[in-house]
Amino acid sequence: MTTIPPPDFRERIQTSFAKQGAMRLIGAELTRVAHGTVEIECAFDEKLTQQHGILHAGVISAALDSACGYAAYTVIDPDVSILTIEFKVNLMSPGRGERFLFRGDVTKPGSTIIVADGRAYAISDGPAKLIASMTGTMMVVRGREEIAG
Repeated sequence: MTTIPPPDFRERIQTSFAKQGAMRLIGAELTRVAHGTVEIECAFDEKLTQQHGILHAGVISAALDSACGYAAYTVIDPDVSILTIEFKVNLMSPGRGERFLFRGDVTKPGSTIIVADGRAYAISDGPAKLIASMTGTMMVVRGREEIAG
């Protein structure tokens, strides 16, 4: 990626993430914020599973959406915001693990539309296992006070 990171993007993302009730609800933590990349992690919790005891697809999708959205935040100006306008998730393996890692990476930065790719991993003993991928399209939002920061 060749764009120059905006100043203070880490602090803006941490502040915004702290306001996300959905991420609080699933016990998610922001664990890495770098230019073009954001990682979110959460521990296994039975309350986040579906009827077979594996991590629910909705939880996986929500965490990947946040990781991709915040990855997009790392490449925008401080006075604009981001909204997801489309995403596709591929569920590749059951969500079984002690912890889960959700990584979002900006694939195509832009002034109006940003594309990001996400990967979800289950972590237990041994190597992390890829359980899902996402491609998301984010819209840069300008001049809307109700969607600031």
